[in-house]
Amino acid sequence: MSAALLDPEIVLNPEMREFPEFSLTRLLGTVFEPTEGCRICLLIDLEDLGLMKDYAFLEAKGHEVQKKAFTEFHLGLKDGGLEALGMTGGEMFAYPMTYGSNLDLRDECVDALGHTLSLDRDIFPNYDIILCLSTWSATAPLTAKCREFGFRGATMHGVNDIILSSGLAVDYNEVSADAEKIRLALTGADEIEIDFTLEDGRVLTAWLGLDGQEAQKSHGLCKGKSPDVANLPAGEVYFVPVDARGQFPMKYADGTLGILDVENRAIVRSTLIAGDPATIDDHNARLADDPMTGTLGELGFGTQVLPVSGADIQDEKILGTCHMATGRDDHLGGDIVPDMFKKHENSTHDDILFAPHKTPNFDISQVRMKRGDQREILIEHFQPSPFVLAALRGE
Repeated sequence: MSAALLDPEIVLNPEMREFPEFSLTRLLGTVFEPTEGCRICLLIDLEDLGLMKDYAFLEAKGHEVQKKAFTEFHLGLKDGGLEALGMTGGEMFAYPMTYGSNLDLRDECVDALGHTLSLDRDIFPNYDIILCLSTWSATAPLTAKCREFGFRGATMHGVNDIILSSGLAVDYNEVSADAEKIRLALTGADEIEIDFTLEDGRVLTAWLGLDGQEAQKSHGLCKGKSPDVANLPAGEVYFVPVDARGQFPMKYADGTLGILDVENRAIVRSTLIAGDPATIDDHNARLADDPMTGTLGELGFGTQVLPVSGADIQDEKILGTCHMATGRDDHLGGDIVPDMFKKHENSTHDDILFAPHKTPNFDISQVRMKRGDQREILIEHFQPSPFVLAALRGE
């Protein structure tokens, strides 16, 4: 077990946790063992592919994720990382920005010389390990491609300094072991209920039917040679809901708060609590135009003790948080695929994170699991329950 999970004070205050210095060779060596003989490359996304030539994006405003990909990963590989790991390659390529979470990628990409290439022809068949550090998550499309072409990979969208120094600095053997303990504690669940308490005292309850399915884990390891893509930072246990109903609150990107009504596994309408009515109207229009955009495709629980990074890719992995996601879930073993949406740009997988820093306007007062005759509390007030902590201790 991670030493952080042995200290109750650190579980309650993750910012107190100390982490080792980020090491690219330790990260890749742990996640992708074995690495000997593998050819590796990096993918980034750019609005203007012309900025890939001669790494011009390094001098352009913004592009913080892409610059981290260059300095921490590309240079880290070229400056001894490849040799230490027994790998070759290390090249960088840019593909067009998708402007949506987990949308399928266009085939076009560009190398550092400015040459236009094909992902399907020139990249996916020719590399054993592919790292994707992007603005928008590419986990779903790359998971589909790895099954087609046989590579292993990792997606790290939104990477920043906090993530590098915490979520990517941890020992992923420990992360995997802890995620497995919680997975075993939750697997076979028949249903989950989540109570949300609003500032005015109202309590909303969302019910998710799981039909006794086996829980899955995002644990960060792609060892061996089997095609797979890890989403890093990792550390969560998740289900693909087979049914859902009830209500839950939503904090939109502009701060608007709404109540979402769920029927038959899908969000059917949003009602304004506070903020801009136009935001609610836009969401309702989207649901009316393409109802698949409201389908719930994931329920996940964080398993790590990590500081808040400001990026959901890490913050949804924090112990005591949970998240739902709408849209495609084929990369999670679900049945919602891109062809089911009215338009390509609608076929996203969008996480809705419930965490104190992200949703301070409401509390997760309780999360409950039913499994046969067993009833367990999983979370109360954004803190893991005694049942969850006991599972982590192996009790």
